This record gives sequence, C-alpha cells and structure tokens, in this order.
Amino acid sequence: MKIGDYDFPEDLYYEKNHFWAKDDGDGNIIIGATDFFQQLAGEIVYIELPMVGTKVEQNKSFSSLESGKWVGKVFAPISGEIIEVNEELEDSPELINESPYDEGWIGKIKPSDLDSELGNLMKTGPEFEKFIDEESKKHSKE
Repeated sequence: MKIGDYDFPEDLYYEKNHFWAKDDGDGNIIIGATDFFQQLAGEIVYIELPMVGTKVEQNKSFSSLESGKWVGKVFAPISGEIIEVNEELEDSPELINESPYDEGWIGKIKPSDLDSELGNLMKTGPEFEKFIDEESKKHSKE
C-alpha cells in the first residue's frame, strides 16, 4: 500500500513508533523500521544492535540508531527474546534506508505472547492510512 510518499507492504504488522513485524513462517517474528521511519530519520549512519538473548517488551525501546539528524530509539513491535540480528547493519546501516523491508531488517524475535499482542498492531487499510496521514502532518511541522 502506498500512502503519500511511503510504501507499506500489506502482509506486515505495524506499531505506532513506525516499526514493522512479520512472521518468518517458523513462528518467529522479523522486525524492522518502516519506510516512513527511514525517510523521517534521514541517512542512518549507525545502529546499536541488541545482543542475541535480549528480552524485549512490546512498544518498549531496546536499541538505538543514529542518522545525520538525530539519535532515535528502536521499539519492539512484539514481546519476546531476540534470537537473531542482522549483522550486515554493523557495516552497512544504510540498508535500513535502501531496503527497509528486506535487506534492512533489524532482528528476529521468538515471541512470548504473540496471540494477544498481534491485536495491538496495525494492518494496512483506511485506519492505518489515517494514522500515517496524521503522523505525516505532525512530523512536517517539526
């Protein structure tokens, strides 16, 4: 789904801080930053990858990244344990800008309460489009 200048694949789940979640087919969740996030941030120059084994909580920050504009937090769309990180980002954090939904994924979480937490996330559609429109207006004033 295209909303303004931003792409949002329809098979993903989205959280309010502009991170996405996707089932990897084995019951684990791949996470990353949205196209909206990476465009707002500008060129990502560094990301602090979490350690494998780190426990994360839905909607809580567990890492940070830096762009030429600011330092931002990375939020967990789902609670659980980090079981894998995208080590390519250590040398090439710009992959988040170039390919936020593919090569720029951040990590993989083994979820602790997926069934109840998925309902807290958004899917593409009219309500999500309204949310992104409001976020665009809010951030265009900053």
